[in-house]
Formats: sequence, C-alpha cells, structure tokens
Amino acid sequence: MVLTGKITSMRAGAATMFTAAELEPLRAQSDWRGVALVAHAWGTIAGAMALAAAIPHPAMYALCIMIIGGRQLGLAILMHDAAHRALAKSPWLNDALGQWFCAWPVAADLHGYRSYHLQHHRRTQQPDDPDLSLSAPFPISRRSLARKIIRDLTGQTTFKQRSAQLRAALGKPEWPLSQRLSQFRQRLGGPLAVNAVLLVACTAAGRPDIYVLLWVVPFFTWLPLITRLRNIAEHAVVPDNDDPLRNARTTHANWFMRAVLAPYWVNYHVEHHLYMWVPCHQLPRLHRMLLDKGLGPKMEFQPDYLTVLKMATSGGRRALPPLPANDTTEALSFNSSLRVGEART
Repeated sequence: MVLTGKITSMRAGAATMFTAAELEPLRAQSDWRGVALVAHAWGTIAGAMALAAAIPHPAMYALCIMIIGGRQLGLAILMHDAAHRALAKSPWLNDALGQWFCAWPVAADLHGYRSYHLQHHRRTQQPDDPDLSLSAPFPISRRSLARKIIRDLTGQTTFKQRSAQLRAALGKPEWPLSQRLSQFRQRLGGPLAVNAVLLVACTAAGRPDIYVLLWVVPFFTWLPLITRLRNIAEHAVVPDNDDPLRNARTTHANWFMRAVLAPYWVNYHVEHHLYMWVPCHQLPRLHRMLLDKGLGPKMEFQPDYLTVLKMATSGGRRALPPLPANDTTEALSFNSSLRVGEART
C-alpha cells in the first residue's frame, strides 16, 4: 500500500535528521549484550521469586508480583527487539533468544509477531494500522478506564485472550484430529514446553507453588494492566497521526516505573518509531541526540505516566475499528493483546 504524500515527506525528513556518521554508533548490535539483557530479565525474575520465598509476607508477594509482571513485559519487549532483528548481531542467536527465552515464556510467537508488527510501523496511526484499535477509543472516561483496570487485575482480560488463543490453536472442529493436534503443537507446543520447564525448576527447588503464585498470577494480573498502560502511553491521544515526531509518545519513567511498568527503555517510543532498527539499550542515547538537534519541542513527550492517563481519560467513548478477520493476531501480538473484549467499557 502506498503511503500518503504527507507521511512520506515527514518520514523522509526524519531519515535526514542525522548524518550517516552520527547514526553509525547506534547501529552496533552485540550478541553478548542481547544475552545479557535476557539474562537480566530472568535473573530479576529468579531473584524476586527467591526474595518472596525467603520473606513470605503478603506485602512482599505483592511487590514481587509487580516486579515479575514487569519482567514478563520485559521479555515481550526483548521479543519485540528480536522482531526488529536488533536483540543480537547473529541472526540465529537473535531469533533463538527472542523465541525460546522471550516469546514462548509469555505465550507469544516471535515470527508471527514480526510479520504483524512491521505493518504497524509502516502504517502508524493510519486507518489500516493493525494496532489502531489500541489508541482509537481514547480519550475515554475515568470510569471506563477503572472498569478495564478491574478486568485486568482480576484476570478477566488474560482469560479472554488465552481462551481465544487456545481456540485458534485447536483449529476448526471439522478438521481431522491429526490436523488439529498438529496445529496445536505448532501454535502452543513451545509455550507449554517452556512453562513446563519453569514448573519443574520450581518443583526441584521445593516450591512448586511459586510457579503459580509468582509466574501465573503476575501473568494474569499485573502483566495485562501494565501492557494496557504502556499501549495507552505509546499512541493514545497523540497530537498528529501523520507526524512521526508526534504520532507516538515518549514518556519519562523514573526508576520505579522502569522496574514495574516500563522496562528496557520501552518508554522511548518516538525514538523507536523514527529509527526502528536501533537496539532498545541505545534509545536513551538517541533521545539525547534528538534533544541536541533542538527537536525536543517538536516531539510528543510527557513527564510521567500519570499525565498521560489524565489526557487519555478526558473524554467519552469512541467506536473501535472492526477486529481483523484473522483471529490469530490476538495470540501473536503482545502489542495488540488488549483488543479482545475492548469494546466493552
């Protein structure tokens, strides 16, 4: 599909903001750094589990659920980097890390997500953007957002998403059993195998309950909530759908927000859309470069997530675009996961 003239012009302008020499350091990809980022996510998860096991207090469990849910989102973000082939220099290692250690643990699929997500980058905030329904309904009322948050924290959102994913994996009832089992194995074999390994590891450590309390519970509660908030921050109520500096949003995140809501520099979303090949760890550097060019006033940048939520809850309900005919996108895209049931407010 051909881009509109205005979008083409703006993106061409974005491409000339820096010289090739200025951009060259941002292109550097590293196998060891990709491994280190994935190891950091899993190390944080393991550390939080160990801390909760050592101090079995409800407040500690609540804190560790937030930390682990934040790292579950972190795994999805690192999968996202792998989808852009920016997690590791080696193509094989990039995809192996992205699929086995990032996507499958959170019931996603790297390859399906890659195909889907690149359409979002090509058509950001345009009528055929596959992620438009995540931003189109806003602004909404505070009561509407509160109802959504309740559904997230009570597990209703994830239950609906995973039910749709399971139905898609099982295929059509009229298919032969062998065909349905083959598709199920292809769609969910990896996620089930990785989660089985996690359960075995917790059991070997003498705490199989930790898998439920500190992996399944964050996945069903905190992860959908922060995924929703992240989606809102990235594209909801942006000033100009056609301007690459203003059709996405960068949101300042302090250390606590980075720990529980915006891991691995995901809050630098304008920068990511301008140069989607830049590895996530280079986004703060790219942000400083844009500011040094004097582009700060032209960018959509907000001081914190609370400010964004106030902007996003300043109006009433809007109609959602129709859901895509292919229901597999519900299971493939962590960025589109809130589409299921989102028409209810």
